[in-house]
Amino acid sequence: MGRFIPFFILVIIISLTGGFSSKVQAQIGFPYCEDFGSGTIQSSTILGGSARIVDGVLRLTDAQQFQSGFVYIDIPFPSAFGIKTSFEFFMYGGDGADGFSVFLFDGDTPVFSPGGFGGSLGYAPRNDEPGLSRAYLGIGIDAFGNFASVTEGKVGGFSSNPDDRFPNSVYLRGAGNQFSGYQGIGGVVTQVSPQVPNGSPLLLNPANRFNLSSGGPGTQRVTNLNQVGYRKVFIDLSPNESGEGYLLNVEFLVTTAAGQSRTVPVLVNQPYNFSAPRNLKIGFAASTGGSTNIHEIRDLQVEVSDQDGLENPIGIDIDDQASCEGRENTYAISESEVELPNDDSNIRCVQFYRTLDEIRAEEEDVCSQGRCRPENRVLTIPQGTFTADEIGGGFTFFPNPGFVDETVEIFYTITDSYGKTSAGNSIRLLIQESPAPIQIVQESTGLPFEQARICEGESLVLLAQGEDTYVQFEWYLNDVLIEGADEATFPAREVGFYKVIAFNDKNCPTKSAAIEIVIPDFPSLIVNSPAVACEIGGTVDLREFIVGYDDTLFDYRVLDFAGEFLVNEALGAITIAGIYEVQVKNKDLECWSQPVEIEVLIRSEELNPTFTFEIDGTGVSIEDAGGIFIDDPIRFIASSSGDIVRWLWDFGDGNTSETPSPVHIFGQRGEFLVTLTVEDELGCQEVFTKVVPVTQSYRVMIPTGFTPGLAQNNVFAPKTKGIVSVELSVFNLWGNLIYQGSGVDTVGWDGTVNGEEAPSGTYVYSAQFRSADGEVFEETGKFKLIR
Repeated sequence: MGRFIPFFILVIIISLTGGFSSKVQAQIGFPYCEDFGSGTIQSSTILGGSARIVDGVLRLTDAQQFQSGFVYIDIPFPSAFGIKTSFEFFMYGGDGADGFSVFLFDGDTPVFSPGGFGGSLGYAPRNDEPGLSRAYLGIGIDAFGNFASVTEGKVGGFSSNPDDRFPNSVYLRGAGNQFSGYQGIGGVVTQVSPQVPNGSPLLLNPANRFNLSSGGPGTQRVTNLNQVGYRKVFIDLSPNESGEGYLLNVEFLVTTAAGQSRTVPVLVNQPYNFSAPRNLKIGFAASTGGSTNIHEIRDLQVEVSDQDGLENPIGIDIDDQASCEGRENTYAISESEVELPNDDSNIRCVQFYRTLDEIRAEEEDVCSQGRCRPENRVLTIPQGTFTADEIGGGFTFFPNPGFVDETVEIFYTITDSYGKTSAGNSIRLLIQESPAPIQIVQESTGLPFEQARICEGESLVLLAQGEDTYVQFEWYLNDVLIEGADEATFPAREVGFYKVIAFNDKNCPTKSAAIEIVIPDFPSLIVNSPAVACEIGGTVDLREFIVGYDDTLFDYRVLDFAGEFLVNEALGAITIAGIYEVQVKNKDLECWSQPVEIEVLIRSEELNPTFTFEIDGTGVSIEDAGGIFIDDPIRFIASSSGDIVRWLWDFGDGNTSETPSPVHIFGQRGEFLVTLTVEDELGCQEVFTKVVPVTQSYRVMIPTGFTPGLAQNNVFAPKTKGIVSVELSVFNLWGNLIYQGSGVDTVGWDGTVNGEEAPSGTYVYSAQFRSADGEVFEETGKFKLIR
């Protein structure tokens, strides 16, 4: 064997959670065996990266560049007892890179994160990739040789030159976290190479040397122990009785000549003097870089190292128990009844066997002896079926019918949390007659039920009913025994699931189905207040003001002013205004909700709306103006009794307004039905309508005479409204045209003819007009010129 070559061991790399403790938390699940041959894995075997099951092995990488894979066992073990592991490994099919790592990390770390891959093998940092989370120890089985170098940012190695590498090395790195620590500790090289020639102090002695990889490109997996290339590793980390940390042993089972396998010790009792966390977990990783290999493992076994420090539990013979026919009978082997000699251990499982010989057959197989085998949880024999709890000392026995007064005997073991198993003890049970089934009914009706609803503060008396004589009762609420409830009846007041167990005179029980007691919430009660009756002396239907009113499911009530409750339909005719309190309840119960107030308002005064209208700004009524012109601005003036808060006008031409006294121009002739709707503060409305005739589109007034030279009425011209075009002609009595003008803005005739004053007398006019709405008409007549 070669020498262990340490690097500069200066300090403990990272402070973890402390050293060994005399009282430790026992692990559940060791020994842990995973052969990967079935194609499935246990729930605590966690794979990551490119790791996957292939042909009965766990393949961590293919022979491809820059691959990585890992697996860890998600079960903590107390560091006080150490750990050992063994597995077959297969490195082949590539050009020699990189290798495996076996690593330990703090079992209480909340998040697992592997380290850098490539030459860091999933343990140490790699350039800007952090190292394994809360790492404790990394063992590199390194074909390429970079795990033992300082390349890619690693701290410490066989050499301080980052260009050096050390193929076929088994190398240790210390504790670390993220980018701190992972100090190189030391190791051994298993084969000469150009980088590690003969004579190097790093090498194993010549007789022990071997290549870690079983072959190069094109080679196959070697699974036969007698075939060249077979590899298996054994790693034992046992507590250092004379100091801190552990003694590490690493040996390989290798076949380098056909039929001549050999065991090669690589590290022997090598101290690893670093304080360990209270709990540890173990994992395995592999990687490739620019060079490649297939990396696989098989037949993984993990167990406590200090087997000599652990003792087997000691069980007891059980021969004073009875069971009841046709029922599931529950038993428990308590930790106080058996001997559990290992610190902080507990009963991990109970396993059943027909004979002691079956127990002895498993004692030599550590994976069988230390495991809770699913097939041993259930034992079926002619008399019935035994079933153990998944964890702990509980079990059940279900006797088959037809074996009353017979005694059944089987054997069992208990396995503790360290994987140590008792030698085997007997269970003898007498099968007795079971009582008739029992059910829970309501005492008041005698009827069975699955669920009952009660009000807060009420109780429902439950009765245990069956066709047998029962001498004892146990009542349970939500599977918790109700102290003092040992009669056939029980008043249920709390919500939950109730069941009863009744016993006959042979102390055999029968259990009822569970029934549920429910205290339902009150229905939602929302009211729209106030509730208003708009008719004078009218009635209010309160049902219309209760949101989601539904008297098919619920009942509603109010207390009237005579002290009587009005229920459901009676709420439809409230005739007295005031404040009422509404309550609701579930129809099947008699408890009412807290009251909600609603105000009832009944109108006592008519609104009597009306309106008048006039030409805006003139104070002139329509009658005085001779009718409404299409372009007249009409002001509407509303009046009504009551406290009006809103006016809604509809002018009958598509236009509306909400002002109390609006002004509106109709713009066309016609009869328009104008509607005024008024609304008071209660939201009550009344309507008044009136027809407004718009009959005039124009007006023409022609004077009967004029006097030139006066301040007013000194020109003969028509006065118009709604006219867009005028043509005016003036004639003397002999029919001679003496004036002609056109245009709405014409000044008319000023009483001159060719610049000379016309004599006083009678003249004739003729005028043609066109109105704004297109009507053309003519007016003629006589007028006087007065001087």
